[in-house]
Amino acid sequence: MNLTVTDVRLTPILVADPPLLNTQGVHQPYTPRLIVEVVTADGVTGVGETYGDTKYLELARPFAQRLPGRQVNDLNGLFTVADAVLVDSAQVSDQVDVGGLRGVQTADKLRLSVVSGFEVACLDAWGKAAGLPVHALLGGKVRDRVDYSAYLFYRWADHPAGVAAERDDWGAALDPAGVVEQARKFKERYGFTSFKLKGGVFPPDEEVAAVRALAEAFPGHPLRLDPNGAWSVPTSLRVAEELGDVLEYLEDPALGTPAMAEVAAGLRGAARGASGKGGGGRRAGVPLATNMCVTTFAEIKEAFTRDAVQVVLSDHHYWGGLRNTQQLAAICRAFGVGVSMHSNTHLGISLAAMTHVAATVPGLHHACDSHYPWQSEDVLTRRLTFQDGGVTVSDAPGLGVELDREELRRLHRRWLDDDGSLRDRDDAAAMRAARPGWVVPTVPRW
Repeated sequence: MNLTVTDVRLTPILVADPPLLNTQGVHQPYTPRLIVEVVTADGVTGVGETYGDTKYLELARPFAQRLPGRQVNDLNGLFTVADAVLVDSAQVSDQVDVGGLRGVQTADKLRLSVVSGFEVACLDAWGKAAGLPVHALLGGKVRDRVDYSAYLFYRWADHPAGVAAERDDWGAALDPAGVVEQARKFKERYGFTSFKLKGGVFPPDEEVAAVRALAEAFPGHPLRLDPNGAWSVPTSLRVAEELGDVLEYLEDPALGTPAMAEVAAGLRGAARGASGKGGGGRRAGVPLATNMCVTTFAEIKEAFTRDAVQVVLSDHHYWGGLRNTQQLAAICRAFGVGVSMHSNTHLGISLAAMTHVAATVPGLHHACDSHYPWQSEDVLTRRLTFQDGGVTVSDAPGLGVELDREELRRLHRRWLDDDGSLRDRDDAAAMRAARPGWVVPTVPRW
């Protein structure tokens, strides 16, 4: 087989997104994604997916130009190519990156997010050429299915009046009853048995009430709450106190490793105090998870040595691909830190990639996040399906998915026809369509 890359195709698209709320604002009616295709000399095509915002696309284009003539199995070489791609300082912000709400944007994070899409495409092409599934190229699977968690959001029933958007049948969820009804639909449609609520939208007491309502409606089901760093340290400790008996973990209650370390220390101190008084140490049972303060290898040392987090939510898109995700998981095991997977708005290619790498990670004790049920559109000929809250690991060559080229063209046409206002995700701008003058709240909000 000839694994030489002869062509690389980049197709930016806009996919429908519901009006999901977070601390930054609300999702736009359409969100940008980038589909990467790598073609070998034998005519084998591998596919990958990553962020499609302008700053990623501007890096992906020169990256793609450097790939022809290389081997698709030269995965280490992808990072050498990435190092040669210059990042314009204007593309890097000192603000929290809205794409995944993963902490402050840096040049390295931009490069790694681009590399991830190409790495998955190369693995897919290599697997197809060799007749092997991607998980086999990663060393083999340790499980035949990967569990996922229902990703609950506060949301409006529809995007604001006058905004062109697709509609769905989920309805609004703006209070505990609405959140419980949303969770019930997730369980009925997909069989999910664990639930994560995106918080940081309403005052903490309202979100505590929503989690309590979920615990009452679904007793014994693992629950998570993620306010995306919107709370102060005292607020984080108070919520941990109030929800310590029902939360599987509390995700990024405060922003950044120092604040998370302070929360973690407060939890440990409270546990020691409760133990000394004969109490149960209620807060001690609330691990802290993150996808914001540990998003690169350089950020691991401080977070782990300060015991700031007990669960890292990996995301192959911004860790630089599937093999880096495995390396992250190995480091977590060495430090006794749990690992699972974060999710941002994504399509089936990314879900397939997540499933393959998750199948190879030992000790995956927490169900992975996935936005996929929220996406009504995809670029695959057949959508991936959830059964009993999980996805069966494919043993077909490569990722086991096939592009729907007609749908790819349609979504690319939507990107071409856009006036540029939707080519970069901006949850604050989307919120201003409903609330003129909206600005991203200062953190901590509460």
